Amino acid sequence: MPKRILTGTVVSDKADKTIVVNVERKVKHPLYGKIMRRTKKYHAHDENNEMSIGETVRIEETRPISKLKTWKVLERVGSAAGLATPTVKELTANDPADDKIKAPEKSADVKAEETAAEEKA
Repeated sequence: MPKRILTGTVVSDKADKTIVVNVERKVKHPLYGKIMRRTKKYHAHDENNEMSIGETVRIEETRPISKLKTWKVLERVGSAAGLATPTVKELTANDPADDKIKAPEKSADVKAEETAAEEKA
């Protein structure tokens, strides 16, 4: 009997040598015909702790490894696109809030009016 292979996204990698993979499938409602998304989480064995949150992986059915783990990681399909947690430096490097704190620059007309007012006084 062939082993099932599923593709999903890693939602947790906190446990040692274990990842939790969220697999999504689309199912047509039997009466109304609407396409619905159904998700299920699988615990998969990751021997070298290589996978991280947000990556897309393929998992294969295997013998029971523990109470919850009956899947193992085959390969990485895609990396975490834009899901990496940024550092504090990256967050504050081009922060638009910094621009709001600074006083706005005055236009040439306003500067000319101020100098004229100072000269008259």
